[in-house]
Amino acid sequence: MILIINICKEKLHYYEFVKPIEDILKKDGIEYFTKHYKKINKRDLLKANKIIICGTSLKDNDFVENLKEFEWIKNSDKPLLGVCGGMQIIGLLFKGKLKKKQEIGFYEENFKKEFLGLKGKKQVYHLHNYYIDFCQLKDFEIFTSFADGKIPQAVRHKSKQIYGVLFHPEVRNKEMIEEFCRL
Repeated sequence: MILIINICKEKLHYYEFVKPIEDILKKDGIEYFTKHYKKINKRDLLKANKIIICGTSLKDNDFVENLKEFEWIKNSDKPLLGVCGGMQIIGLLFKGKLKKKQEIGFYEENFKKEFLGLKGKKQVYHLHNYYIDFCQLKDFEIFTSFADGKIPQAVRHKSKQIYGVLFHPEVRNKEMIEEFCRL
């Protein structure tokens, strides 16, 4: 059972950032349940065998002010995928610094090593105002970076099954979400 975490402050943003991920899982017959991050409890975390933290809109940074709601990530042993804002949450919890850089649109990323089924040059969809410089976090491996390696786009914790992508795989790289679900 996969727990999909909604970090959207505005209810309408669910349809752009959460529902597409639900649709991928539904199409593949994967059981899931969705909860807003402020309503997650211990039973939800025990029930899930994998977790996906969805992204949110450009102007929605409410989750940054509520990082205490995500402290459980540090002690979790379950596979976790953070998308955009979800990747920022992961980075902040592991002592990364939030940096400003807006990127909107389709970009080509070069995955030098396989990352959740993605390898080589892939077109991805960026939609963010901030990023975490994972180059400063020794516990993470970087799989692809934008802007001459300065903005990590795909990372994995070196000893835990914690993955993060700054781009939105629900738009262009659905197979990556499916691969995460097969872990």
